Amino acid sequence: MAEPKNHEAIVRTLSPSDQEQPSGDELLKDSSAHLVDDAAKFLASTASYPPMTEQQEKKLLRKIDRWMIPLLLFTATLGAVDKVQISTASLYGFQTDNNMHGQQYSWVGSILSIGMLVGLFPASYLVQRLPTAKFLCSCSIGWSVLTLLVAVCHSWAPIMVLRFLMGMLEAVISPSIMLIIAAFYKKKEQPARNAIILSCFSSVINGFWSWVVGQIPETAALSRWQYLYILTGSINVLYSIFIWFYLPDSPIDARFLSEEEKFHAVQRVAENRTGMVNQAWKWYQVREAFLDPKMYIIFLFNIAINIPNGGLITFGSIIIKSLGYSSQTSALLTMPTGVMSTLAGWLFSELAARWENHRTIAICLSALLPLMGTAIVYATDRSNLGAQLAGLYLMYAYWGPYVTTVSLPQANTAGQTKKATTYSALYLGYAVGNLVGPQTFRADQAPSYTGGVIAMLSCYCICILLVLIYGAICVFENRRKDKLYGEPIHVNKESVRELTESFEDQTDKEQKDFRYTT
Repeated sequence: MAEPKNHEAIVRTLSPSDQEQPSGDELLKDSSAHLVDDAAKFLASTASYPPMTEQQEKKLLRKIDRWMIPLLLFTATLGAVDKVQISTASLYGFQTDNNMHGQQYSWVGSILSIGMLVGLFPASYLVQRLPTAKFLCSCSIGWSVLTLLVAVCHSWAPIMVLRFLMGMLEAVISPSIMLIIAAFYKKKEQPARNAIILSCFSSVINGFWSWVVGQIPETAALSRWQYLYILTGSINVLYSIFIWFYLPDSPIDARFLSEEEKFHAVQRVAENRTGMVNQAWKWYQVREAFLDPKMYIIFLFNIAINIPNGGLITFGSIIIKSLGYSSQTSALLTMPTGVMSTLAGWLFSELAARWENHRTIAICLSALLPLMGTAIVYATDRSNLGAQLAGLYLMYAYWGPYVTTVSLPQANTAGQTKKATTYSALYLGYAVGNLVGPQTFRADQAPSYTGGVIAMLSCYCICILLVLIYGAICVFENRRKDKLYGEPIHVNKESVRELTESFEDQTDKEQKDFRYTT
């Protein structure tokens, strides 16, 4: 491993021309007006190393995957379990024990999203101003404790308060995880990692845990749904404490990487031109985000795709039980829903990664599966259990278009403040969709819930239209930039200046060589 050098030595090692390259100190001084990204400061002040071979980069990527995917996967999964377990808790008397009637249960599903909407604005600001991972861990501990407190509730009102507060804290999940993924992975690597990390293992875990607590005798001191919340909350608290020490914000503070590996991990994502870490809040980037039509399309898309999500999370287990299954069997039958969602997310994210400039087409194809499943449930008789279950499982493929679309703002948004604002808009759509979803399932329409099914059919068609418009805008913007500036110049990873400039915290519109992924 190379010994640390001063800034001038870095320049001589990395640059083909000593005379034309300034020192690391001069680079930082020249870039001070831009309040440069922490990655630029790191590259200018650390030791330099010989360029990586293709084999070394693959080895480094595997090491990052071994650490980051499990850490983020379980963070996202355990944060989602409390959302889906409301449905399986209802199999064990959750509604009856808390004296719920009419639309009160639907509001228990929706109130979480109202909390997210309220928490989203401070979360979008704090996730950039504070160390991202530590802020995420702090919120994780908070919502885990609130999950434990649900077990002591005996009426509707305190459950509403707790789920509102849980929603406020959970508003940080999506923006923080997306920022961390963007800091570790290239654009083409992000879709597949999104699919794994933002998978629906929560439904599998929740289904298994629900089956386990279903074995507890009815004569036990507490109701089975209470044991379910105690189990979930306890595991979440312990894991939150663990990730406090091991989850990094970026490669710069990753404990599992050596100094040389940190250098190369930062260097390899320079080609993204989307920045890595910058805690300066820039209002002009907020303004640019709000003037960008792509942000509004992603916002509307996330509303439409998450109306089915909100409905299925709240009523999925109830729908299965209404087909005539016992509570324990219904809990087990919810497990394939998570498998279907995860497979759809992985399959179409992998397709989107391979079709680097046809991601919007991959998203349109992915929306056809849940559309087909919803049509099957709507058109077949409820006495046909095989068709009803097959259709229901296909409905859960809605996660494919959602998680694949997440990769679009990741790849197409540069500037840390603009990214935080755009990711928050994405999550705002997620929250609104999950707020509306349960309300489309009317108690007086049980067990067929015709209104909810029709809403799903409409939403998938809207999603396809919106993503096609998004792709058309990106194509237009790329052609406009080509006409103004010519073909984009790729970052020279052996040049300190070009590496530093790629982390100057400029937006995608400011960078002449930035091109949008379509």
